[in-house]
This record gives sequence, C-alpha cells and structure tokens, in this order.
Amino acid sequence: MTEQTAYPRLMHTALDTEDARGLAEFYRELLGLRYRPGDEPPTEGPDDADWLVLLDADGVRRLAFQRVDERLPRSTWPSHDVPMQLHVDYAVPSSVELERHRDRAVALGAEVLLDRTADEVEPLVVLADPAGHPFCLLVARSVAP
Repeated sequence: MTEQTAYPRLMHTALDTEDARGLAEFYRELLGLRYRPGDEPPTEGPDDADWLVLLDADGVRRLAFQRVDERLPRSTWPSHDVPMQLHVDYAVPSSVELERHRDRAVALGAEVLLDRTADEVEPLVVLADPAGHPFCLLVARSVAP
C-alpha cells in the first residue's frame, strides 16, 4: 500500500444549490477556476445543469455544485438558529489583498456576515455566497500543506 492509497483523498467539496450554474459562476470568477470539460455553459438552448465541477489551473477538482429542487435554509451565523455545518477558508497573503478580494466577492454577489479586516492579530472576513453558504477569506502569509 502506497501513501497515496493508504487514505481517502479529498476529491472536491460539493455545494447544494437551487442554481448550480449561478453558484458555479460565482466561485469560478471569485477563485479563478475553470469548468471540467463538458461542464461549460451551453452556447445554445436552456442550461439545465444539475451537477457541475470546477478545476484549478492544474486540472485538480476543487468545487462541485449540485442542483436541488427546494430552497435550503440559509445559515443564520453568527446566530446558531441555523448553523453553518460546513464552511471553507480561503487564504490571501496580505490585508490589502483581503480587502480587495472581499470587495470582489461582494461585487459578485456575496454578503458580508462578519468583517474583521482591521483586526491586527487575525484579519478576516466571513461571507455568504449567493446561495447562503458561509466562507472565510483570511490573511495567512504562508500556507503550508
């Protein structure tokens, strides 16, 4: 047994949403990802995608989007009435980049849930994507595996 087969490996993180294409487009733009071949938006006709995958520049799966028929309850974080259950953290190298990416996320349709960009110890911002999934942008000057 090799190190590669000794444990399961993360394939991608999948997000449920009523609008798979819309949420995929949000993260594609925010993170600079690309569609898995065959998942690109159609050039003609309706877009009835119910499962889409985004890849990074190296072709590694990062996020998947699954269409659901009913509206999911949005997290009420920081209140625990409807908890997050899962969120993803994205690192940026500086406070300047944190503010830039926060503004980009908001322009793409994210909602700011908590803004600690001015925090000198741990600058971060918690946002909700257009479907209500919380995610964090935070300053991590070096991110080791």
